[in-house]
Amino acid sequence: MSGERTILVVDDDAGIRQVLQDLLASAGYRTLLATDGEEALLKLEGGDVDLVISDDKMPGMSGRELLWECVRRWPGLPVILLTGYGTVPEAVEAIKGGAVDYLLKPFDGRDLLGKIASILVLRDGRPWAGGGNLLTEELWGGKSPSMQRLYKLIERVAPTEATILLLGESGTGKEKIAGLLHRLSQRSRGPFVVVDCGSTPSTLLESELFGHAKGAFTNAFKDKKGLVAEAHGGTLFLDEIGNISSEMQLRLLRFLQERKIRRVGDVAETPVNCRVIAATNADLAELVRRGEFREDLYYRLKVITIQVPPLRERKADIPVLADRFLQLFTEDGRLPRLDAEVAEAMLEYGWPGNVRELRNMLEAAVILSSDGVIRMDDMQFEEADLDSPLPGSGLSLEGSERQVVVSALEKCNWVVKDAADLLGISRRTMHYKIKKFRIETGRKPG
Repeated sequence: MSGERTILVVDDDAGIRQVLQDLLASAGYRTLLATDGEEALLKLEGGDVDLVISDDKMPGMSGRELLWECVRRWPGLPVILLTGYGTVPEAVEAIKGGAVDYLLKPFDGRDLLGKIASILVLRDGRPWAGGGNLLTEELWGGKSPSMQRLYKLIERVAPTEATILLLGESGTGKEKIAGLLHRLSQRSRGPFVVVDCGSTPSTLLESELFGHAKGAFTNAFKDKKGLVAEAHGGTLFLDEIGNISSEMQLRLLRFLQERKIRRVGDVAETPVNCRVIAATNADLAELVRRGEFREDLYYRLKVITIQVPPLRERKADIPVLADRFLQLFTEDGRLPRLDAEVAEAMLEYGWPGNVRELRNMLEAAVILSSDGVIRMDDMQFEEADLDSPLPGSGLSLEGSERQVVVSALEKCNWVVKDAADLLGISRRTMHYKIKKFRIETGRKPG
């Protein structure tokens, strides 16, 4: 991955400079050395540098001041700051200032190399914007604590070779995360092969995965290379792994154990070197308990487990996601505005389809809106789950939504605020439903 990459090391400690030079040379990087910020600026002016590693506390120009100069003069240049005196506020300030990372001394050499590889892989695809977070951009955004934890976990595990199991509801972005894990890995220059185990019939999945020899079965007119073999040197992503048959579970287990495959109708085995990432929206642990999924395969797949949170558990991200999707679907540059009622309803909606549902709904809303404002009539919210209980009430959504609203109003003597509290929704949303269902609130409807 290093190729002809050049890394500038800036530190007033000769010992640290030597350690970093040896470490980077072992990974194939070319290094430039500077003893302080001023010398570093001269080196940067003199030639191409792909990344800077700088001590934070130095005589004269500090690492922080060097960072600011880099952001101002070379905005596409990633900078990693090192310090022996770091605190959490300082780290946060450094990241806000444009640093891509902030590490404490003594640092782990393998960890540092992994971070460098990840940064340079992402930089291949697009310029690095000072202060930006490319993980956030790749996953459409997310400022909630659960997504911040997810970003950190991805950064830690992506450069490794460990098998990863992604768990989460449909529409949460598991395939997007798998692709990002591949691009941040040491295998990023290899293929990323996606297998949809959920949509491929079980009778065809074996041939799709492992390939077949000519004449292995009817209509097998020529040899076929399977998708596992196609992933050699890269990453194999097995989506909806919980849907595969018991026979395929056994074959996959053998592959994970031996890293060899045998095509259908063939006797020879072929070694395959690829990383495996699997994903499912099923409860694999429960399937194991019911005897529907092999326990040994389950533990082979879950070397590292990443739980992807549903959108309803990270509603602070909805405005960020909405803004990004609106930018994506607006062709003329005039970004439509969300009506206040829509913005509030989006925060209260359960999003059973998660990020995918939000994306699709906003794409439709951009088409349906007529005056640059997206209103409730432009949003295609699904009706509430008819079997879900209502917070703080003895009511359940059995029957029409209109009847539930009427029942709540009756229970609260037709006081809209109290009925809204009973249903766990805002007064604005309650008024919308009253208007939607043409409910007369001044008297009991006849």
